[in-house]
Amino acid sequence: MRRRVHAGTYADPVNPLASRPWLASYADGVPHDIAASDETLVDMLDAAVAAHGKRPALDFFGAVTTYRDLGEQVDRAAEALRRLGVGAGDRVALVLPNCPQHIVAFYAVQRLGAIVVEHNPRYTAPELRHLFEVHGARVAIVWDAVADAIADLPADVRPAQIVAVRMPDALPWHLRVGLRLPLPSARRSRAAMTAAPTAAGVLDWARLVRARRISRRVPRPVADDVAVLQFTSGTTGRPKAAVLTHRNLRANAAQSAAWVPDLVPGREVFYGILPLFHAYGLTLCVTTAVSLGARIVLFPLFDVPMTLTALRRTQPTFLPAVPPIYDALARAAGRARVNLSGIRHAISGAMALPAATVRRWEEATGGILVEGYGMTESSPIAIGNPMGPQRRAGTVGIPFPSTDIRVVDPDDPARDRAVGEPGELLLRGPQVFRGYWNQPEETAQALTPDGWLRTGDIVTADADGFVAIVDRIKELIITGGFNVSPSEVEQVLLMHPDVADAAVVGVPRADGGESVVAAVVVREGREFDAAAIRAAAREGLAAYKVPRTVVRFDTLPRSLIGKVLRREVREEIVRRQA
Repeated sequence: MRRRVHAGTYADPVNPLASRPWLASYADGVPHDIAASDETLVDMLDAAVAAHGKRPALDFFGAVTTYRDLGEQVDRAAEALRRLGVGAGDRVALVLPNCPQHIVAFYAVQRLGAIVVEHNPRYTAPELRHLFEVHGARVAIVWDAVADAIADLPADVRPAQIVAVRMPDALPWHLRVGLRLPLPSARRSRAAMTAAPTAAGVLDWARLVRARRISRRVPRPVADDVAVLQFTSGTTGRPKAAVLTHRNLRANAAQSAAWVPDLVPGREVFYGILPLFHAYGLTLCVTTAVSLGARIVLFPLFDVPMTLTALRRTQPTFLPAVPPIYDALARAAGRARVNLSGIRHAISGAMALPAATVRRWEEATGGILVEGYGMTESSPIAIGNPMGPQRRAGTVGIPFPSTDIRVVDPDDPARDRAVGEPGELLLRGPQVFRGYWNQPEETAQALTPDGWLRTGDIVTADADGFVAIVDRIKELIITGGFNVSPSEVEQVLLMHPDVADAAVVGVPRADGGESVVAAVVVREGREFDAAAIRAAAREGLAAYKVPRTVVRFDTLPRSLIGKVLRREVREEIVRRQA
């Protein structure tokens, strides 16, 4: 017989973590569980508008939108989309950098009970085509610089309606003339962020959203409706769409806000440097911030001079980012004598957080920087170091409120590992996704029958429940906070006429991230030209997926069944670089 000890948890003699030993390490004021709620993302926004209507919601290069104005803009955009035929359950693709229009569009789609499908605006046409084949969105709201690429998709996947957004429309008037800012695409020159010519038949967002406000009679979503399809790379090399409900995303916003108990509703400033199309950025820079009525300072990309300018004007109180951003800002602020002392809290994710980065950041800010862990399938945050002296270096922390973990035998997830013994991390909580869009077999592999999410990460957990990452079962490469599938890159490399075989691996960097490195076997009679191979890869891959280095191998190590042994490839590359 198992004894109930906390909401949703049982003391299980087989699972040494079932009693939630980590609760003793929670920072003061952090609840053990978040309250169950049927609130949707739309309800969360409405509550922020009601409570903080006159306070700033969005800040884009100094152009401020209050919560009351944001609510009105969302209502008008929702009505405009309704007139385009968008209704409950329809997919609407967003292909946008961080900008106010992105947030307005996100909530407008939610208001209709439709489903947001987020996309990286840096993706190439072939990458976008595959994603549109998966989700079948009938409407796409896109950055005007990529509108032509969306309009040129094959007829069977092209959305019926394309709406182009001009970022300068959201800027202060004095910045709209002669504007020169870096663009959020590595492929484009650091030239003017001016309006690109719009393809024939593409609608203009600014004109579209002049509609009247949506009627209160239009049905609203409910908590168990799908809110977002968030793409995540799989072990097969093809992205899968994680199905996240309003309940999932609302829960993770509540968990994230609860993790930092001294955040004051209506008084906080969040920096939106992380891309909003990424689950990490969406939850911490949008939904959590809105739940607190925080001011969201938006950046179309991370650019050090741009960020220093913003820091001189408006200091964040909460900064979610990745280790290279903290390093770059601390160093640059020191050189430029920019004060960082207003940044009380920072949480790092997506890659390992070096101790040197923590020291540098905390010396510069006087605040606290901790590491967390999550994945798209958990909305995404599930584990974090306490915001206080209880934190433990070298770990990703302990489970969030209402979250349980197990460490199991990867080959038999019914068998739990002993404390301190490596095993696969399993998660369960209200933030865990429903499954993969139209992929029941992949869903069954990711979710156990009793609702545990198999992360694919090998970890250890100590007697207090602090988790340390050991390795990944999945062979994804994490670079700059993004996941790169080796198989996807290999497929592109193998299309090159000089490449007979290829293996792609992540080689660790000193900053805690990884570099994408390709090992290639050259076809007989061909010459090895690393620059030409990389140039060809750029035609089919986003810039961050293109191998930083291409290394020649005579043959690739393979198992008895012919699978490339990427670990051996990585070890050989590291040996050569030593």
